[in-house]
Amino acid sequence: QVQLVESGGGLVQAGGSLKLSCAASGRTINSYAMGWTRQAPGKDREFVAGISWGGSSTAYADSVKGRFTISRDSSKNTVYLQMNSLKPEDTAVYYCGAVRRYSYASRLSEYDYWGQGTQVTVSS
Repeated sequence: QVQLVESGGGLVQAGGSLKLSCAASGRTINSYAMGWTRQAPGKDREFVAGISWGGSSTAYADSVKGRFTISRDSSKNTVYLQMNSLKPEDTAVYYCGAVRRYSYASRLSEYDYWGQGTQVTVSS
């Protein structure tokens, strides 16, 4: 079992930055691809970013490309999402997920584990 705990969410003004963390416990996530998804009020959860288990391959939703960066630190068993130039439409609950395979997953159904989420609110 892998337990995932997200942190770093909060309230920020448009144009600001936040860095989300996803700390894993229970087992190492070195053999897991990781991803971030988000769910805005009244909308379906959507893929935001993914990273392969070695960190060499990443992918982003078009809506965040060039503004968000996903990374991982194996020594800390943690995955990060650096979010810059935030927009009000980025407001959502952000979830971290893990899938036991090399390549990142963009479909939510592919993930094996999820965290509880962290709220990000961007004011205009």
